Amino acid sequence: MKKGVCLAIAFFFAAGLGMLWAQEKKIDAREIVEKIDELYRSDSSKALMEMEIVTPHWQRTLKMRVWSEGMDKTFIRILEPKKERGMGTLRMENEMWNYLPKTNKVIKIPPSMMMSSYMGSDFTNNDLVREYTFTEDYDFNLTQVDNPEPDLIYVKCVPHEGLPIVWGHIILAVRSEDYLPVWQKYYDEKGELVREMFFKDIKLFEDRWIPSVMELIPFTKEGHRTLIRYIEVKFDLQIDSSIFTLRNLRSGI
Repeated sequence: MKKGVCLAIAFFFAAGLGMLWAQEKKIDAREIVEKIDELYRSDSSKALMEMEIVTPHWQRTLKMRVWSEGMDKTFIRILEPKKERGMGTLRMENEMWNYLPKTNKVIKIPPSMMMSSYMGSDFTNNDLVREYTFTEDYDFNLTQVDNPEPDLIYVKCVPHEGLPIVWGHIILAVRSEDYLPVWQKYYDEKGELVREMFFKDIKLFEDRWIPSVMELIPFTKEGHRTLIRYIEVKFDLQIDSSIFTLRNLRSGI
């Protein structure tokens, strides 16, 4: 009994110290979520990356080129494997389209499908093209967690009402020294943990340090995980406006 009381006191003491430390350092939750939103995008970006999809029965790896401009434009072109080569995704503000080269068709994706799986992976369409951002579509504030680590800061993000977002809330853990993400935990509306995303292998791309690997593990599908590996990334470069067009999407190049 005494041990339980001592543990409870220790937890609340640590939580209190964490919040006091955050106040003294004048940590701004908005600054943290803005950094997370812009981490792999900046004003513009061009990246080469791999997506490895692992299930208990099969495994495959996609290679893709990704362009982004601000938070409103994203273009993805699949390069490998040969079976999916040429498939593309275009997002412009609140609209998104997929291109299927086998049928030479462009399909518009409704908002209700933004939380659906991307290419059979554990990532959603929104994870890849980021229609919904923490800054604009969530309420957020500094929070505490069980067994907090002293060098991490925690932010709780709750989606605005009326949006087709399936998460009840998301907890972000970032490094206190530079706000780089360490993990994100996604909970459903009942408060049950649904999936975890881990950020690993921090590398320098041009003049920016970013986690080069994101590993997503769903709790609803045993033995499943998806990894995204950044091979090349360039930031704040001039991108031809023709990249973000339906004509380019249909080209399959």
